[in-house]
Amino acid sequence: MFEFAWPWAFALLPLPVLARYFLPRARPLSSALKVPFYSELSQRGSSDQGNLFNLLLMALLWLLLIGAAARPQWYGEPITQTSSARDLLVAVDISGSMETPDMLLGGRPAMRIDAVKQVVGDFVERREGDRLGLVLFGTRAYLQAPLTYDRETVGTLLREAQIGFAGQGTAIGDAIGLSVKRLTQRPAEQRVLILLTDGANTAGEVSPLKAAELAQQAGVTVYTVGVGAEEMVQPGLLGSRFGSRRINPSRDLDSETLQAIADKTDGRYFRAHNPQELAEIYAELDRLEPVEQEAESYRPLKSLYIWPLGAALSLALLWTAVPLLLNIGSGEPRPSRTTRKHAVGAGPAGDFSNRSQAT
Repeated sequence: MFEFAWPWAFALLPLPVLARYFLPRARPLSSALKVPFYSELSQRGSSDQGNLFNLLLMALLWLLLIGAAARPQWYGEPITQTSSARDLLVAVDISGSMETPDMLLGGRPAMRIDAVKQVVGDFVERREGDRLGLVLFGTRAYLQAPLTYDRETVGTLLREAQIGFAGQGTAIGDAIGLSVKRLTQRPAEQRVLILLTDGANTAGEVSPLKAAELAQQAGVTVYTVGVGAEEMVQPGLLGSRFGSRRINPSRDLDSETLQAIADKTDGRYFRAHNPQELAEIYAELDRLEPVEQEAESYRPLKSLYIWPLGAALSLALLWTAVPLLLNIGSGEPRPSRTTRKHAVGAGPAGDFSNRSQAT
């Protein structure tokens, strides 16, 4: 829809006419410069058609300038965007143990972190309408992405996370404490933390249970996810089956503490042995924490004042340049200073030359 933001600007349209008839004329303070060929110039520009053309051109320029001052703009069709009052942080363990290749992706062994990136990335993509943030933790916890509606950026930062960036330890308590601090900085009807790890708390300044108490006081619901297979074949000598043995790569996972954290904050604890179970867990989290469909609509606005303003400037430039180009192209010679002097003083000069010959 087209409209003018300041339509009252058109009240200025009769201003040049009012100025022409009601303001006093300016009186020259000194004599005008006299030019020998002034009469010729005045005759060229004094035609009625030329005056009418200039008057119409000035009127068009004034109309364009007033049109630009009125701020024309175009409103597009309404766009509906869903939003939610939920703040949701995803905390992912990137300690050294996440390199354990006990997952299968596409039928091939894969590290735990690769499976987590794939499943959690899909989960982040589905959370349209939530404010999402990303916390990465190892020996220390870092806020990698603050709470934002930009799910694409959060997913990119998750995919770019590298093992060991935060140290080789596992600071579960610090990760919860940092997440609670960030979640309580903004008002929200519901605050959710999803914490994923494959081990026990081995670093940090805050114990996991103490951090869970802080989360409970702040009204943060914590869902904990323990990831890692319970059986893996360790190759023998030179990667062969000779001397191979079966081990439990998740023997360090502290399921009891993760369960206690979830219970204290009214959340749930999930156990993922493979990527399929991990995907099912995050699908369950989608069901437990559905995206609220609170619709907000807005209309895109595009300002159009540049078009009448540009047309006015272009027209003024042509009005100035075209007469000059026409005079240059006509090939009419301008009288030189020498010619003008001879034209003005031809008589005396001739008399002086005659007297010189007689002498």
